[in-house]
Amino acid sequence: MRYLRLFWVQLTSMRTALLLLFTLALVAIPGSLLPQRPVAPIRVSDWKAANPAVADLYEKLGLFDVYHSPWFAAVYLLLMISLVGCIIPRIGVYVRALRTPPPRTPRHLDRLPASTRGSSTLTLDEALTAGEKVLASRRFRTRRDGDSVSAERGYLREFGNILFHLSFVVMLVGLGWNSLWGYKGEVITVEGQAFSNNLTQYDDFTAGAAFTPADLAPFTVWIDTFTAKFETGEVQRGAAREFTADVRVAHADGTPEQARIEVNEPLVVDGTQIHLIGHGYAPVVTVTDPTGQVAFSGPVVFLPQDGNFTSMGVIKAPDARPNYLGFEGYFLPTAVVDEQGPRSVFPDALAPELFLTVWTGEPRTETGTPESVYSLNKDGLTQMRTADGTLVTFKIEPGQIVDLPDGSTLSFDDWRRWTKLQVSYEPGLWLVIASVLIAVAGVSASLYVRPRRLWLRATEQEDGTLRIEVAGLDRAESATGLDDDVAALAAAAGADTAAPTTPADESPTMQEDAP
Repeated sequence: MRYLRLFWVQLTSMRTALLLLFTLALVAIPGSLLPQRPVAPIRVSDWKAANPAVADLYEKLGLFDVYHSPWFAAVYLLLMISLVGCIIPRIGVYVRALRTPPPRTPRHLDRLPASTRGSSTLTLDEALTAGEKVLASRRFRTRRDGDSVSAERGYLREFGNILFHLSFVVMLVGLGWNSLWGYKGEVITVEGQAFSNNLTQYDDFTAGAAFTPADLAPFTVWIDTFTAKFETGEVQRGAAREFTADVRVAHADGTPEQARIEVNEPLVVDGTQIHLIGHGYAPVVTVTDPTGQVAFSGPVVFLPQDGNFTSMGVIKAPDARPNYLGFEGYFLPTAVVDEQGPRSVFPDALAPELFLTVWTGEPRTETGTPESVYSLNKDGLTQMRTADGTLVTFKIEPGQIVDLPDGSTLSFDDWRRWTKLQVSYEPGLWLVIASVLIAVAGVSASLYVRPRRLWLRATEQEDGTLRIEVAGLDRAESATGLDDDVAALAAAAGADTAAPTTPADESPTMQEDAP
């Protein structure tokens, strides 16, 4: 039992809480350095294939799913227990302090950091009553004992400290709420197409342990137009100036709604936030095979590689016969060909061109294994060649058609913009925001509230006058104005005093509280 008590004391100390907070930040680092299975399972598989020496060890340690690993949850829970165990006793001490009147007047007031004395012609009751009024006007709690008045203020400082530490607990609760019931997904949608909020529509999706697909709010978003504007002047040429998506939203009841999504201005649909986080180009192509059948037709997403939106992508026509057809290359929105080769010199589509190579091979059997739409699996494929053995590579502009050596064709019909949307549901977000506001309020109170104690003693003299003694004590470092409060209290009691004095050999910040 003694060891359990010792363990509990150590766990609930503030030093342990800070150590656990640092540990939580430390153990979260692998989650940002390594691909995570809930977010990008294909990237995890690729990483393991590229690093077989450590893949099994990392898998056993849970480094590919850090935020759902037992050791991350253990640190998280220990931090929560430590904070709660630290704060609750502190709240009890604070409540008892609020119910306790200010401490009695010390015997030797002249030993306190700031003190003064003098004589007054007021009566004892008049002097003490006048002192109480001044103290009350300066928001001191007072206590009157016979010939003295003691006063204290600054209780909000400790309240601010408790509030600040309590905000961490509130934040952890909010983050835990988001982690268990929240979800976040990303989807790329081309102009003129729609996205429905169900799991099959997402490119990447991660959700908490308590999430179920039924938690997805039923709605559909159509991307009618996406507008991108860039600087065309000489200064900051090509810099982004505007990204907006004009959309239509259909709610569960089918009611349509016009809306606009801009950068940092998300669309909120039934509690779900939709952010605009990326965009690019999708050339619209049609591929026909040697039999004249359309093997593929539609927009293909190309991913930007630089600030001028030089974009890489692949076009797959698995239904082409007699052979599989695949195209790999670049879309250049403002294309030039110079000594550096084909490249884009401006991010807007002023002179778009496609530069492609052709791959062909035996038709493939569908296996159900997921395959990236942004890369071409070249197993069993060879580059197409002309009759004289030259590799087939070509460039094509919108409206053109290229005839390939095997009798198939590719036409570049048009281009559209695509937009990348992040769809997220964070039920505990308001709690996290509230915790930040609580923390700011707590820090402000702990920084600006000055805990202070003042005492006034009036002693009747043989000549009929009163001997007035006033002293004060600051309970926080770097506090100012103590001498002013002492002087004002002495003046209110009618004392003919000199300026308050501070003992030369004592520091107000090091002085112990008066008994």
